[in-house]
Amino acid sequence: MSAAVSGPRAVVLLSGGLDSSTVLAAALAAGRECFALTVQYGQRHSAEIAAAARIARALGVREHRCASVDLGQFGGSALTDLTIAVPESPSTEIPITYVPARNTVMLSLALAWAEVLDADEIHLGVNAVDYSGYPDCRPAFIAAFEAMANLATKRAVSGQPIRLITPLMHSSKADIIQLGQGLGVDYAMTVSCYQATDDGTACGRCDSCRLREAGFRQAGVPDPTRYGA
Repeated sequence: MSAAVSGPRAVVLLSGGLDSSTVLAAALAAGRECFALTVQYGQRHSAEIAAAARIARALGVREHRCASVDLGQFGGSALTDLTIAVPESPSTEIPITYVPARNTVMLSLALAWAEVLDADEIHLGVNAVDYSGYPDCRPAFIAAFEAMANLATKRAVSGQPIRLITPLMHSSKADIIQLGQGLGVDYAMTVSCYQATDDGTACGRCDSCRLREAGFRQAGVPDPTRYGA
């Protein structure tokens, strides 16, 4: 895709994973001028950060930035505290891979950049179907953050509200993969594993890997993920 698009501006949160890459491709296909934002928040590995950079280049965003905030200093999650093991079996409760306030922080950073850019939209890949029960992936949270954003920004109180776009909210993982296939997303470049190696090899056992593997199987699409032994 070309970065020469001059449609409505959008900040797209790009983690380097399957969902956010699909959201970016969909935004570009819809004619948005995309500015991709990746957040290094103190997560266990940097493989997804490198993946985000690859995807941003491949899809052709206007600009890609990586912001840093150390949520690891607070811990409380297997994704930010190396002393907490990543669970490898399903849970009926909110799992320890939930990172407190992660989406709130990421959206706040995206909101700051969106206001500077005079962007109309923030796009993100939250999902309330095939997900791990994280409270900050629910429609109620997104609606509340959007309402807050439009009380807290100069742009919004001047009559130009910012919209949060969540195109995958009610899609299954298989639906998302099929959408991305149609948009030409190369899922081999993405990293979803909670405990991937430095080169992006997935464990195949964590919740994120299980959801991803099942999504490809249900979509009838070959899984390009590199799984470890």
